[in-house]
Amino acid sequence: MINRRSAMFGLAAMLAPQSAVAAKIQKKFVLDAKYQPQTVDFPNSYLVGTVVVDPGNRYLYLVETGISARRYGVGVGKAGLAWSGTAQVARKAKWPSWMPTANMIKRDPAKYGKYAKGVEGGPSNPLGARALYLYRNGRDTYYRIHGTTEPWTIGQAVSNGCIRMLNDHVTDLYDRVPIGTTVVVL
Repeated sequence: MINRRSAMFGLAAMLAPQSAVAAKIQKKFVLDAKYQPQTVDFPNSYLVGTVVVDPGNRYLYLVETGISARRYGVGVGKAGLAWSGTAQVARKAKWPSWMPTANMIKRDPAKYGKYAKGVEGGPSNPLGARALYLYRNGRDTYYRIHGTTEPWTIGQAVSNGCIRMLNDHVTDLYDRVPIGTTVVVL
């Protein structure tokens, strides 16, 4: 019993600083209200259920009617700002694994080379809690709508081109969007 208590105390002492740091980070981060999910006026001609991404303004819309949509804040990288067009959600994953592309490794081997074999899904994975994989004409575009481990980046120009969302928000979207959903990137 004494050994068990000592082990439990040691584990608790070891985890306490990490918990304190995590709690401190969570308390400091407050998402701007404009990036919270909300129903907004969105006059449009898209089919209900279409996802529309506005990378320049850092919003993602899920069309609810011809005049409204559920809006989420997103973070988008340079490649996401350059890519536009229509795709479909061809795959969805909960706690997806992640592997940097060959171009990412080539561009910054010190940063991405160590992940060349991939990262298992989980809370520390860069794709976060959920991922929607975008395909065009049956081929992977390598663009994703996914969660993030860096919530403070929502509303920013970030990442390698994918559309990133808070984990709670991408989980909400994941539950609302079926395979085959049309995604329009403006």
